[in-house]
Amino acid sequence: MSQPVDENVVRPEAHRAGPVKTGFITLLILLTGVVLIWLIFKTEPSATRSDTVRETAMLVDVQTLSRADFRPSIEVMGMVTPAQEITLSSRVGGQVIEQAEVFSPGNRVDEGQVLLRIDPADYRTVLDQRRSELQQAQANLALEEGQQAVALQEFQLLGEEIEPGSKALMLRQPQMAQAKAEIMAAEAAVRKAELDLGRTDIRAPFPARVLSREVTEGSQVSPGQALGRLVGTQQYWVEATVPLSKLQWLDFNDDPNAPKSPVTLRHDTVWPAGVTREGELQQLVGDLDTNTRMARVLITVEDPLALAQSAGKPPLILGTQVRVHIKGRPLEGVIRLDRNLVRRNDTVWVMEDNRLSIRDVDIAFRDQEYAYISAGLADGDQVITNDLASVVNGARLRLEGERNE
Repeated sequence: MSQPVDENVVRPEAHRAGPVKTGFITLLILLTGVVLIWLIFKTEPSATRSDTVRETAMLVDVQTLSRADFRPSIEVMGMVTPAQEITLSSRVGGQVIEQAEVFSPGNRVDEGQVLLRIDPADYRTVLDQRRSELQQAQANLALEEGQQAVALQEFQLLGEEIEPGSKALMLRQPQMAQAKAEIMAAEAAVRKAELDLGRTDIRAPFPARVLSREVTEGSQVSPGQALGRLVGTQQYWVEATVPLSKLQWLDFNDDPNAPKSPVTLRHDTVWPAGVTREGELQQLVGDLDTNTRMARVLITVEDPLALAQSAGKPPLILGTQVRVHIKGRPLEGVIRLDRNLVRRNDTVWVMEDNRLSIRDVDIAFRDQEYAYISAGLADGDQVITNDLASVVNGARLRLEGERNE
């Protein structure tokens, strides 16, 4: 009976040849990889030392500086308020029998223009009565003058010595004084009645705009009752708040005839671009704003509704917030630089002998656009106006058109 044949037993040499062949192939692959890596590094171009240390000059833009005298601008916010504002009221009572068409909100009225008329009938009657009383007093005075003349004649005819105290009585001097006093009282009563009659016409006390009206034709009014609200149109105020640190730069002149600091007003969201109104810095109010804790200053604007000399300008609206630019005190012999050219920690980048020089500067004042530098820069210095990728003191710089050597 036949048995299976074990190949490994029959051919033991074949079992030993397999691992030897595999190890040889692996070693050949490793040697080949080492040779390829050596060839790659051998043929790669090597960097020289001059390439690694070569410095490239940065391209910059510059601005040449010069000292001059400037007047900086302080920008704050302010609210438009009326310079003249009254609650119109009546000094006499009665029924309103006439109302002017212009006496309604939004209309303008002239100084002295009649806005309302109260029924004058009762006041005319009182005036007639007071005039009658004056005539009666004048008649009494004339009679007393006649009686005094008679008393004087009788005194002269008697020729007797009379005591000083009795002489005044005999000559009716007390009666004469009383008659004259009655004349004065009657004249005052007439003047009062004439005033009351004139006050039945309610007039505008100054050129104004009507903001509100509380009564109309047929209303019954009493003395002191509010009839409407008027604001003057000749001048408005702008109440602005200024940081306490900037008050020293504002020029408050107490002389009413001296020129005031000019002020420019802007209302960016309402007025067209570039349109402004002009005003004058009037005075420091003297207290702090309760919300911002900043100082309050008063600015006057003439012809706020642009009715006369400011024709063509936009009118100011009461209660609106406007941007205020106040001209400050002059700064002498300073360098004015755009604010964005003052770098971190109040430094300025200057091109000096084609090298970067980082200068520390002293800033006398900053406004919204410029920094006014008193020390650290000189006439002719070239300030770098563009940003740099690397800010190192002494770095090489070049201008447009110069070779990068």
